[in-house]
This record gives sequence, C-alpha cells and structure tokens, in this order.
Amino acid sequence: MNQSEIVRLNPDALFDGEAFGMSQVSVDPGSGLVFLSGQVAWDSQGQVQGEDYVAQTAFALKNLDAALGAAGCRREDVLRLRIYVRGEVAEHLQEVVPPLRTFFGEVRPSITGLGVASLATPDTLVELEVVARRP
Repeated sequence: MNQSEIVRLNPDALFDGEAFGMSQVSVDPGSGLVFLSGQVAWDSQGQVQGEDYVAQTAFALKNLDAALGAAGCRREDVLRLRIYVRGEVAEHLQEVVPPLRTFFGEVRPSITGLGVASLATPDTLVELEVVARRP
C-alpha cells in the first residue's frame, strides 16, 4: 500500500454509503489518522434502531465500534468525538452521557457537543463523528 494513498472502508456491519458518495471510514496511512463518518443508529439496511436518545446513542456506539475495528483501531485510539444531538444538547445530556461513559470507560477523548435542527432522517436523534489514530 502506498503511504500517501488514502484507504476508504465500508464495513459490512454498517450502512453502505457508496450510493451517496461516502465512505464510513477514511484512513491516512502517512499520518495514521482515521476519520469516521458520523455514526447514527442505523442498521446495515439504513433502518433506525431505537426510538429515544439512550437507545440511539447505544446503537450509534455499536456502529462506531465496528468502524473503529475496520480501521484497526480501538476505543483508546479515539482522539476527538463530536456529538450531534437533535435539539438542545443540555436537554439531552442525561440520556446521551451514560452510554458514552459505559462505552469509553476510562478513555476520555476530546468531546464537542452540538445541538442541531436535523440529522440524516427525521427519526435520527444522535450522530457521533470521530477522529482516531491507528496504533
């Protein structure tokens, strides 16, 4: 593999975004940086799993784990996490934070929370975007 050639991945466990011109994971072998597309509570068929913030955050984290694994990364390799929440972030922290704490444990990546008016579909409530580093 050429050190300057970006590797783009679409793990089978995740929704295949090729039809939309996107990859779930982009890896820069030269820098070791890994960029994950926003992970939501979609199954591999693009169907939302979970009806509330807790359930959707947990499913999005499951997808995040699959994307990290496809890139050869672990949770410990996450540098930055952006959390997009439909609505006011402060109104949903009590629902979003517990699954995040369970997932990351003692790992404490840099986190930014953003309240947004809309996400990929009307029933999508949470989206998680990550930058990681390959070990």
